[in-house]
Amino acid sequence: MKVQVIVGSSRSSRQVGTLPGWIAESLERQGTFEHVEILDLQQWALPFFDEDPTTMRTDPPYKSAVVREWNETIARADAYVVLTPEYNHGYPGVLKNAIDSVYGSFAFRNKPVGFVGYSNGPIGASRAVEKLLPVVVELEMVPLRNSVLLRSFDATAADGRPDEPLAQVALDILVDDLAWWTRLLSLGREGGELEPGVLRFLRALQTERMAVGA
Repeated sequence: MKVQVIVGSSRSSRQVGTLPGWIAESLERQGTFEHVEILDLQQWALPFFDEDPTTMRTDPPYKSAVVREWNETIARADAYVVLTPEYNHGYPGVLKNAIDSVYGSFAFRNKPVGFVGYSNGPIGASRAVEKLLPVVVELEMVPLRNSVLLRSFDATAADGRPDEPLAQVALDILVDDLAWWTRLLSLGREGGELEPGVLRFLRALQTERMAVGA
């Protein structure tokens, strides 16, 4: 089982601190995941999404080599943890762009995803996480109910762990849930996957239009 931690902010002044390492350590300690990989969007120069069904399915697919590499990287994971700040009641545009860039390959599909959010305020990035939920559902991912919500941009103490009493408890719950769903969905994918719903719908629509035209 492979899991990726996607660091969803790329700005130079971000205050993500040691949170990616804290998440990775908890994932490794849980024991289900053989490989934990941190994908930091600060290190991925992804262009603004500018693809269509034609360019996404050429040989090779996508206009950009870095977008192809991003899709191939995402495809090798069985599960994901998205680490996001909250900006103006939402999540960063760079994160949306990174997600959209994988739409054509369906690499996220039928895999679980958990969220760790951090933001100044009493509800700790809950609005950013809430807005991510319909996005990942559209990608046919399985979002976890339990998230980790940290109530400060400067969220880490001197030892690199969040300076909130129940943060580790919340993360352990997320990691256990993620491991359970990863095992279940991996078995499901091995048994055979349905064609993506959007492709089935478009094919039915095309058949209907042809029938009308005839």
